[in-house]
Amino acid sequence: MNTKNGFTFFTMLLLFAIGNSALAQPAPKKAYEVAVYYFPNYHVDSINERWHGKGWTEWDLVKISRPRFEGHLQPKVPTWGYFNEADPVWATKEIDAAADNGIDVFIYDWYWYEPFGQYLQEGLEKGFLKAPNNQRLKFALMWANHNWANIHPTPYTNFQEKLTDGKVSASTWNIITDYIIEHYFKQSNYWKIDGKPYFSIFETTNFIASFGSLEKAGAAMQLFEDKVKKAGFPGLHFNCIDQGLTDNSVQHALHNKATAGDAFKALKTASLTSYNFLYAYDLSKAGWPTASYQEAIDANSSYWPVIGNKYPGIEYYPNVTMGWDVTPRLVQSDKFDTFKGYPWTPVFNGDNTPEAFQSALVKAKAFVDLKNYKHKIVILNAWNEWTEGSYLLPEERTGTKYLEAIKNVFGKP
Repeated sequence: MNTKNGFTFFTMLLLFAIGNSALAQPAPKKAYEVAVYYFPNYHVDSINERWHGKGWTEWDLVKISRPRFEGHLQPKVPTWGYFNEADPVWATKEIDAAADNGIDVFIYDWYWYEPFGQYLQEGLEKGFLKAPNNQRLKFALMWANHNWANIHPTPYTNFQEKLTDGKVSASTWNIITDYIIEHYFKQSNYWKIDGKPYFSIFETTNFIASFGSLEKAGAAMQLFEDKVKKAGFPGLHFNCIDQGLTDNSVQHALHNKATAGDAFKALKTASLTSYNFLYAYDLSKAGWPTASYQEAIDANSSYWPVIGNKYPGIEYYPNVTMGWDVTPRLVQSDKFDTFKGYPWTPVFNGDNTPEAFQSALVKAKAFVDLKNYKHKIVILNAWNEWTEGSYLLPEERTGTKYLEAIKNVFGKP
């Protein structure tokens, strides 16, 4: 054998073996996990058509939004246009944009109402789950079990017709949990913490009120966890959204002296988080027509350690919100002159810059570092809440700068 050729041959074998060994190793784990809420109301849904007319999506409100005061940054114009999120071609593009910029998880706002079952599910089931690259991201559910009101759009009187109730019966809960385990938890890229599927509820008080007592609500959650274990998982990671979850709200729902802490214990809550900045930052005291994004950052970064220390054994995952402007959900011809409660609120109007957003991300990262939690998780609002003024998808004015801010702080391994 020629010495030179032999050396080359054995060198190639060695390199091939090393390469295969490297490929066999699991991908390095990121020090932090970044999850973002996904609001799936940008595809045609049969129930929406019943309420709003054929072909309606929330893009209809984005398109007609207009400035409500001098200097108001409306309309928001998506760089990608008014696309159909239930199309896997578009979902593929979304997944790549998120994964390329340090996002690890889409938390889908997920709906199931007693009268008609699922609502707005096709963005997840026909879009994300059919996308050929969906393994680049994990996904999870945040059950948005609030009453659904007609705020699309809302008149000056702020009258909001309730279209359906968020409470569910025990029999419906049984159906819901079976569906979730079979269709979502068993997906290989469903988000799990310590092997346990992550599941969040938006209005915990509404869930408790559905069953009439903490004991019955706790039993309902235990039933869910028992099913999860039977399906082969070590348990359920239950997350509560703290929006509106207080001692007073629990007591009002149950007409007794139960506390929020009692509720968390009964439901075996593993973690808490917020949906957006507005629980810790009171818009009713923020001025009109604009509110301060920096004040919202300060209020929330001050709130995190308070709530993080209040309930020992429960991790708190800080929320960073990109923006707030709900004026697209208002009747555009009505005057905009006073606070009436949601959605008639002041807005963040230009001071929520990508640089300011990045500074909030840095604070959230520092908080989870300081708490030394086992799981370093930060949750963002939102991927596509266009009509609430909180979106990370590219927009004509700022392009991809908000996505780049996430990558700057959290990056990739």
